[in-house]
Amino acid sequence: MKYYSYIIWRHTAKRFILSFLALLTILLGIVYMFDVIELLRRAAKYDGVGFDIVTYMAFLKLPEVGQMLLPFAVLFSAMYCFYDFNRKSELAIIKSSGMSIWYFLAPALITAFLIGVITITVLNPLSSILLKKYQSMEEEYMKQKSYFVTLLQNGLWLRQNDPEGYALIYAKKFTPHDWGLSMVIVFTFDNNDNFLQRIDGKTAELKEGYWNIKDVIIHRDTQIPEKLPNYRYPTTLTKKEIDDSFASPETMSFWEIPEFIKKMEETGVPSSRLKMYFQSLLSRPLFFLSMVLLAATVSLGHVRQGRTGILILSGIGIGFIIFFLETVLQAFGISHKLPITLAAWSPAILTTLLGLSVLLTKEDG
Repeated sequence: MKYYSYIIWRHTAKRFILSFLALLTILLGIVYMFDVIELLRRAAKYDGVGFDIVTYMAFLKLPEVGQMLLPFAVLFSAMYCFYDFNRKSELAIIKSSGMSIWYFLAPALITAFLIGVITITVLNPLSSILLKKYQSMEEEYMKQKSYFVTLLQNGLWLRQNDPEGYALIYAKKFTPHDWGLSMVIVFTFDNNDNFLQRIDGKTAELKEGYWNIKDVIIHRDTQIPEKLPNYRYPTTLTKKEIDDSFASPETMSFWEIPEFIKKMEETGVPSSRLKMYFQSLLSRPLFFLSMVLLAATVSLGHVRQGRTGILILSGIGIGFIIFFLETVLQAFGISHKLPITLAAWSPAILTTLLGLSVLLTKEDG
């Protein structure tokens, strides 16, 4: 009996994995094709951006898109796998041998959970590296406008481009609602990286077209430091552009996020978005497992009723509703209308409980 149980476990896991890989490959292929087309359209505006560069950039972006597609791939591949088992009466044979439906589902559930673990520990760090490379090439070849904000243990660094060079702005503390900086130092350079001047200020606030720096000391190579009560340093930056120039959660490795959150909190930068992203990543294994349970509720035991198509379509609809609710709950968490942990974990927990309750009600052990 143990030998036959092992065969069933291996057979179920193999079918599910093959279905998952096949569907994921198809989805990624479709997304890759559309990404290449879109990049070709954008690249047509610039010289020197060949087809090889475009295809390489689309490839770099693929792992990040793959993370978004994984829940769909798990759900739809599980639905197909279970439907195929049912259609071929394999499930009926397994149940007639005295095995529980849970024994049949266990390989797919464990596999989905492991896919989630691999996603956050391996795929996510790889995706963050490739996405950074993609953004770098996008800036180089597509002239994508970008600014750079770096958080270190001792404060915040911001780089802004100027007409005759660039400036590095350092601040010990930061207030997000008005982009106010404290203990400010501005280092200015020309386009050849030659140092021009250093501007020290007690505070700085971003206004339209300039930084308003107070209690200023300006250091230049050949002059005595100049003291001013107020100084306007020109900038083309806006608050939205600086907010957007922060490293997006998708460009950060799962392993780096906790330390980065700590730095953000010490500097005064809002970290709710990153906390939500981190908790959502942690919930991925349970969320993928819940997708298998959801697939089982709509794909097992209904072939004989002649309503398989309707039931599978309803399962797909339920899946999209869950992903929509996940997005809404994440927005609530980021805006602090719900606790971040509750908002991030609710979709996985609720879907798991829903799947378990339906299966326990409909299946006879």
